[in-house]
Amino acid sequence: MEYVSMPGLPFPASRVALGTWAIGGWLWGGTDAADAIRTIHAALDLGVNLVDTAPVYGFGRAEELVGEALAASGRRDRVLVATKCGLDWTRGALRRDASPARIAREVEDSLRRLRVDVIDLYQVHWPDAGVPLDETGRALEGLARAGKIRAIGVSNFTAAQVERFRATAPVATVQPPYNLFERGIDAELLPYCRKEGIATLAYGALCRGLLSGRMAPGTTFQGDDLRRGDPKFRPPRFAQYLAAVAALDALARDRFGRTVLELAVRWLLDQPGVSVALWGARRPSQLDPVPRVFGWRLDDAARARVDQIVREHVTDPVGPEFMAPPDSA
Repeated sequence: MEYVSMPGLPFPASRVALGTWAIGGWLWGGTDAADAIRTIHAALDLGVNLVDTAPVYGFGRAEELVGEALAASGRRDRVLVATKCGLDWTRGALRRDASPARIAREVEDSLRRLRVDVIDLYQVHWPDAGVPLDETGRALEGLARAGKIRAIGVSNFTAAQVERFRATAPVATVQPPYNLFERGIDAELLPYCRKEGIATLAYGALCRGLLSGRMAPGTTFQGDDLRRGDPKFRPPRFAQYLAAVAALDALARDRFGRTVLELAVRWLLDQPGVSVALWGARRPSQLDPVPRVFGWRLDDAARARVDQIVREHVTDPVGPEFMAPPDSA
C-alpha cells in the first residue's frame, strides 16, 4: 500500500480508498449487509485506511454499514472516515441542497449513522446553484470550529467553483470522476489542484465496472442499476469501450503481467496530481487485486500506448455527465 498526507487529516491516507456507493445498494441492484461488512473489514486488512461514503448511498444505508463495520472492527482510531452533504431525497426525488439548514441536519444524521464523534473529511457532494457557495462554505467552517468535522472537501466542482469556495472555507480535497475513459479534469481541475496543493480523490476508477475486465457484449443490467442509463453501456458505444478494454488487457498482460483492472488503477495513481483512487466494492473478493496495484509503475511508452488504444477504439466518447442531479433552484 502507498500512503499520502492530506491537509487537516490526523495521519496519511491510503492511496486506494474504499468507495461505498455500491454497498448502499441504491442504483446498484441492492446490497447484502453481511457481505458489505466483510468487504469493509477486508479493505482494512489490506491496509486501506480511508473509507468514503455519503448519505445518499442507499439513503443512509451505506453510512450505517460503515458505522457498524468500524464499530465491530475496533479500528476506528486507525481509519479515516469521509462522507458528504448537500443532496436531499426527502421530497421523493433526488435534488441538490447545500443550504446551511440542510447541512446542519445532515451532519448530525451522518455522525449518528457512522457512530463517530467527528467526521475526518466532510465533502459537499455537488455544487448547488440555488445556494451561494459562501453560505455553504461558512456552514462547513462552522462545523469544523465546533469539532464535528476535521477537513473540508468538495466533489464534482469545477476549478472555478473550487476557487470561489476557497474564498470562504479552506478546501483540503477535491473528488471528481476520473479514469482512463473519463478525463475531463485534465484540462483545468487537475492542474489547478496540483498548483494549489489540493489533494485529489478520483472516483469511478474502473468506470462503473467497464475497466474490471469482467464485462462482455451480452452483459445486461437489471432493476435500478445506473448503468442502464449510462450511454457507455448502450450500443454502439458499449462495443467500442469493450474493444478498448480488450486491447488494454492485452497490453497489461504482455508488458507487465497484470490485468486491465490493475493497469487502470495504476494508471490513475501515476497521474500527476492524483492523490487517491476510490475502489468501489461490495464483496471481499472484489478487493483481491488491490495488492497487485502497488510495487510497479507505467513507463512513458506504456502510457503512450494506453492513450493510443483509447483513441483508436473509442471513436464516440462520452463523459459521466448523466449522473448529475438537478439543482435545488
